[in-house]
Formats: sequence, C-alpha cells, structure tokens
Amino acid sequence: MKTMLLVKSACWALLFLSGSVASAAAGPAPKYAVADMPATLRENAHAVVRLSDETLLVKSAGRTIETVRRAVTIFDDAGADYGRTLVYYDQLNTVSYLRGAVYDADGRLLRVLKPSDIKDVSLSDGFSLANDGRGRTADLRQPTYPYTVDFEYEINSTNTLFYSTWRPQPAEQVAVEQASFRVLTPTELPLRYQERNLPAGTAVARTSQTGNLQAYEWQIKNLAAIEDEPDSPPVSETTPVVFTAPSQFEVQGHLGMLTSWQTLGLWNYQLNAGRDELPATVQAKIAALVQGETDERARVKKVYEWLQANTRYISVQLGIGGWQTFPASSVAANGYGDCKALTNYCQALLKAAGITAHCALVRADEEDIRTEFPSQQFNHVVLCVPLLKAAKRDTVWLECTSQTNAFGYMSSFTGNRHALLITPQGGMIVRTPRYGAPENRRERLADVFLDTQGSATASIRTKRTGLEQDNYAALASSLNVADQKKVLSERLPLANFTISKLAYAADHRGTVPTLTETLGLMLPGWANVSGKRAFLTPNLLSRWNALPASVGERRTDIWLDNPFSYADTVRIHVPAGFKPESLPATVQLTTAFGTYSSQVQTLPDGTLLYVRRLLMPRTRFGRTEYPAYQDFRRRISNADKAQIVLVKTEA
Repeated sequence: MKTMLLVKSACWALLFLSGSVASAAAGPAPKYAVADMPATLRENAHAVVRLSDETLLVKSAGRTIETVRRAVTIFDDAGADYGRTLVYYDQLNTVSYLRGAVYDADGRLLRVLKPSDIKDVSLSDGFSLANDGRGRTADLRQPTYPYTVDFEYEINSTNTLFYSTWRPQPAEQVAVEQASFRVLTPTELPLRYQERNLPAGTAVARTSQTGNLQAYEWQIKNLAAIEDEPDSPPVSETTPVVFTAPSQFEVQGHLGMLTSWQTLGLWNYQLNAGRDELPATVQAKIAALVQGETDERARVKKVYEWLQANTRYISVQLGIGGWQTFPASSVAANGYGDCKALTNYCQALLKAAGITAHCALVRADEEDIRTEFPSQQFNHVVLCVPLLKAAKRDTVWLECTSQTNAFGYMSSFTGNRHALLITPQGGMIVRTPRYGAPENRRERLADVFLDTQGSATASIRTKRTGLEQDNYAALASSLNVADQKKVLSERLPLANFTISKLAYAADHRGTVPTLTETLGLMLPGWANVSGKRAFLTPNLLSRWNALPASVGERRTDIWLDNPFSYADTVRIHVPAGFKPESLPATVQLTTAFGTYSSQVQTLPDGTLLYVRRLLMPRTRFGRTEYPAYQDFRRRISNADKAQIVLVKTEA
C-alpha cells in the first residue's frame, strides 16, 4: 500500500508541528505574549497550542482543499520539534502555500519565514523503486525560550479517499488554548464522522451555507496538558479526536462509495480485478512444484517458500499505484514488487496450484483500525488463505513481502489486529492471528561459574517464540556478529560484562517461529566480596523495576497489551570454600494482572538453583486498580533484587 499517502492519518503527528501564520502586514503589535495565556495551561507543558484553525473544504467527489493555521508557544527543548513543520505532497496533493513567523515571549515579531527558508525535500524511504512523496519543510526554532511559532499552509488534493483527522491535542505535555475544526461539503456529499473523548459541551454545529454547502464545526478551549502514565493507553485513545470520511470519493478517475466496509472492499477489488494472470512458464513451474502433494497446507507452504526464494520487496508509490497493483506478469518478469504486487502474485501462484486466496488490507506496525468507522485506515496488504479442503477448517495468513518470515506467521507487524478481506462481493472485517502468552514465550537457562574473587563466567541459552523473538530475529538476519554484539550490549541489564560468544539459530517448523540465542558472558565483579562473605543477585538478566510513585489521581486505565510467558533458570556454581548463609524467601504472587514466582534452593552438589516464572496475559483494568497494580510490580521488583549471601567455610 502507499504508506506515504496516509497523509490524513499517519502523517498527522508531523502536520501537528505546523501552525498559524502572521503576515508581514500585521504590524508591530505583539501577538501570542506568554503572559496572555492562562497560567494553568503552562503546568506540565513543554508547549501550548495558542491557536489552531483547520478547515476541510470538499469541492467535489474528487477534490478537497485543506487549510491549517496553528501557533504554538514552546517552553523548552522537549517541545522544540514544534518549532518546525513538514507538509507532505505528491502528484495527488499540491501545496498552495506555506508561510510562517516566530515571536518572542512578549509577542514581538522576531522573524518572518522567507521563501528561501522553505526547503523542498524528497521523502524517499531508501528502498522504493518509485516514490513521488515530497515535503515542504520550514524551521523556526529559536535558542531562547519561550517563543511562539506561527505557521499556515494549504493543500489541494485530488485524492479524496482520505479526509482530515482532527487531533487538537496529539501528545502528552502539550496544552491547548484554542482550537477549531470545520468541514464544508456539498449537501449531496454528506460528511461521515466519528467523535471520541471530546470535552463536555463541545458541540457540532450544522448550518446551511450559501452555495449548497453543509458546515460542520468543532471548537475546544483551555485543555490542560496531560502527563504520560505507566502502562496507559496510547495518547490517541485518550485525547479529543474527530475522524472524518467521505461517503463518495474518487482517485484518478476511479469512483467509489464509502458507506460500509463492503463498499470500500468492492472498490479495492474492482480496482485490481484481472491483474492475476501468470505466464504459462510460471504456471508450469507451480504445477510441477505441487505435483503429487495432496495436503492443502503443504501445497500452500511450498508455493509461499517458492515466492520467498524468487522475489524481493521494493515499494512503488506513484498516484493510483498506492492502491492498484502491478500485474502478476510484471512480478514474474522482474522478480520484485511492493506489498500489493507480491500479495497479488502469491494469490495468482496459489490459484495456479488450485487454491483460493484473498488479499486483505491491514494497518501494519501501528494501532489497530477503528472497526466501527468504515474508512481508509490501511497501509499494507497481506494474503489470507482459507483451507477449505482440510478436515478441520483453518486459515493460513501470509506476509508476502518478507524473505525470512516463517510460513503462516504475521509477527507484531500485522498480527493481533483486524483486516479488511477483499472478495468479489466486497470487503469483510476479519481478524489476523492472535498471539497471546502461550505463543510469546522466553525460556532461559543460565550456568554461572563464580570464583572466589567474585568474578564469574556465564553460559546462557535463551529460546524465544512468537512476538518475543521478533526483534531478535531481525537482529540475527540483518547484522553481522560484531554488530549483533553491539546491539545486544545495549539491551543487557548488567553494569560490567564482556560478550565472549553470541549465536542465533532459527526454527520455523512450529505454528510460531522459535529463535535460540547462545550467549557467553564474562562478568568481572559480579558478586560483591566483603571479608568472609559474598553478596550476589541470582536474577541475572530478568529484573523488573517498580513503577514510579503516583502524583495525584490516576487519569487513564491500565492497558497490558503485551502478553508473554517468561521462565528463567539460573544454576550458580559456587566456588570451593563457600556455602550459602542466607537465601531469598520463596515468593508466589497470583493476581488478576499476572502471576509470578521465584525461589532458590541448594542442590546436593552445592549448586544453587534459582527459578523464576512470570506470566502476563493481555488484560485491561480501570484506573482505580492502579494501586493494586503498583503493589504487584513493587513486590516483583523486590523479589528480583533479593540477594544470596555466601560465607567462607572454616579451613
């Protein structure tokens, strides 16, 4: 999919940096003086939006004009990024103007943005074969705080699949003094919208306008800055937002309806229909590949692995090419394609093998879509293969852009979310595979050999499965051993160590992939030796910290959206002449948040055996449960820091 074209959704974080313009003719009168804003807005704020005014004018089913004005007062380095802006454009979106000015704390004009200050940059991602995405950028950051930047721009678009999303407060520690959003649309093109988290009293005004236009307007004033809270929902789930979408749209002559998921899926299907024809030579190769294989899943796997071995991913992002695939014959000839093209190609290969599959739109590597509000929220395409002939009905999901993904594995990139299945009858919301604590495991066995001076060597074998192995699999497949060691060194929770050995081995035979890490460590001064005693913490690599103390009442719910199961076993080989004087108490915690246990015992040969277990399911709790959750985390932290005391035996 054409990721960069998600300008009305994915690029809003960048567009927020823009602001409201002051013209040169405004004169010397002060504007946006810091003393003029309510004092309550400065509390906990890195920046305050002084004025935000956004308008979306729908000219027709195929054209919109968006204007944005925004002034932001910046108080410190943490808010400095609001002092610059980037306005995205391409062949479907043009920037009519970008203007700006900056003011000091007293509201005196410091500088007006000149045309020569505005840079025009390519937004190529480095791997796209063709990418028409570009940006107009401006930088008005100042060395002395506070100051206020004031930007204005206008975008003309012929891509009406996307309408504006209004996020007046898109980040923590940003306050809002005044913000407004309006949409003007012809009465024959009614606006579809969804409101979330709007403050009480925020009303939608609908007024008939001249020229047969219907107006919708939202206004917000004096929103205090909010603080980030541990294990809270993303800020987009808790701050005010208005999503808008067309009821009818047009992209380069391709007209579509967007009144349901079914109609959006039908537009996508019709846009790509007839592009799955394969050359006869490729059809013959696939027929030979699956000849004699009667198991449906096995045939799908053979075709998928053939695709991985014979194609590579290159993004193509030009105009309607953001949604319309290259023909399968093009991928067969060139050996490459973007996510649409490779998914369409795999679908065609499976068709040649006698298997029906469907493309599915998904929002990858981001929050899940809002299923209750049909609209274009997707940036990626995967393939869904229902195994209709299997004795037990099943579905295989294929990530067609990866040459290393395990068969049927979606990973954190596209797993655990909803997708829009594209069928001849239209679109249908379905779920991609879900990976919970049983699938996301980390099992670690460590042997630590301690010497009499307190130094140690460790041999560690860690097996990770499911989402737990994703980042490490990327590390293992993309970097050499030296660079792997550098990255891993930043992740290990140890103060003093040297990596003596590091190796990874992947196993893709299961329903979720497994990655085994073999690690050797040298640990100088691992134990603190003082007189006749040595003090050491048996929890080598898996310590959890307690949560910070609460300041005031908890604002948000508790979202524990990362389910996992950890098992740690550490065998500590005690040097001759030492024996345990004190061992940590056994801890067992069973709560709604998760379960934890840890214990240390002495084996017959004098080896100390430390066993730790932690299971965290995917759960969500109301904010009133936060004190209990804090206590759970505190008790885990205390147990993880508990020490063993060894004492020298008498000669």
